[in-house]
Amino acid sequence: MSVKVGCISLGCPKNLVDSEVMLGILNKDSFEITVDMQEAAVIIVNTCAFIGDAKEEAVDTILEAALFKQTGKLKALIVTGCLAQRYREEIITEIPEVDAVLGTGNISEIEQVIIDLISGNKERRLLLNEPNDVDYLDNLRMLSVKGGSQYLKIAEGCSNFCTYCIIPSLRGPYRSRTIESITAEAKRLVEGGAKELILIAQDVSRYGEDKDGGASLVSLIQKLSGLDGLKWIRLLYCYPERIHEDLIRELKENPKLVKYLDIPIQHASDSILKAMGRKTRQDELTKLVKTLRQEVPDIILRTSLITGFPGETEEDFDTLVKFIQENPFDRLGVFAYSREEGTPAATMKNQVKEEIKQQRREFILSVQSEIAVARVAQRLGNCYDVLVEGVADDGIFYYGRSYAEAPDIDPLIYFTSPEPLVMGSFKKVKILNYQQFDLIGEVI
Repeated sequence: MSVKVGCISLGCPKNLVDSEVMLGILNKDSFEITVDMQEAAVIIVNTCAFIGDAKEEAVDTILEAALFKQTGKLKALIVTGCLAQRYREEIITEIPEVDAVLGTGNISEIEQVIIDLISGNKERRLLLNEPNDVDYLDNLRMLSVKGGSQYLKIAEGCSNFCTYCIIPSLRGPYRSRTIESITAEAKRLVEGGAKELILIAQDVSRYGEDKDGGASLVSLIQKLSGLDGLKWIRLLYCYPERIHEDLIRELKENPKLVKYLDIPIQHASDSILKAMGRKTRQDELTKLVKTLRQEVPDIILRTSLITGFPGETEEDFDTLVKFIQENPFDRLGVFAYSREEGTPAATMKNQVKEEIKQQRREFILSVQSEIAVARVAQRLGNCYDVLVEGVADDGIFYYGRSYAEAPDIDPLIYFTSPEPLVMGSFKKVKILNYQQFDLIGEVI
């Protein structure tokens, strides 16, 4: 009789890929993957610990899962991911319902851990190795969502060492996968129906720098572009200092590389950027945005910012506001600075009060709202290739995305069609209206 295993994946798409890798390892006769946690004999909670809110969500989820030992069929509760790596002893000590803790370098050991726990080895497990190679990503993933869009993780770890970020100590240094490994997985995904591959890593633009032999992000893109059946390649998390002429040229000339970049700039005040350990300064960021807009006119730019970083003055904040007004982004996310223990920024002087952090965040969002609406309005009357992803609750509209919308983080396009549509197909849609940030159109 097979063991029923459920998995709860928290955090970013990179974490989701790790969850899918674990499920792929367990996708065999001796295990049955279930989405019904009430029926699961084993539950894996794959956690995030990037900021305070993520840690709180992770702990709450672990405690909720633990209740199935009383109300369900749960025999073994396993915690994996960044929270497991960061707070392993605390989890084992303070949450006795947890049977095993696997760090970020132990994903490939998930099967043996479950076998040991289910077979009667009740010794609580704490597995935390040094960061592993990226070979674990070569395992066949069990995709959590079947569809025309899939994430493709091209590297593990981070070597940027921003002063506010704990990720390098949790995930280890940046390690690129080989082009051959990535291409093999990409081929499987495309053969399985993926029309869009979204390249993800802590810093996609750093790809290949740790490899001999000339591997680079552009060479990887060119290799993937040769896959028949693949329509879109999308890049997330490109650090500004590594967006060079060759990548800009690829954005201009490669029809499969969508004109969309997620560039996390975090701030625009030189003093704050320096304190953050960032490699660019305001004049370089201004030049980059203007160059991208000029060289790739239809490009969609997304960024993320942090308000209330230690030492951020009113003048620093005003500089940031002015920057986004003069160099508008189509999409923008804002985080109030989270003081994370173990990071250099946590010990810095002049920590900003929480209420000021939040006030500044809300102000940036209000400024960006006006910018975003204005940019959305510019798309009225235009026609786009749209990936059909589902039917709205009203049963009238389909929804999907053009090149200008990344999944999970950006608005959607809602549209009508005189004929039934196949999920995962592409249709030409004319934009007729918008509601807040969502676009409304019709198939032509």
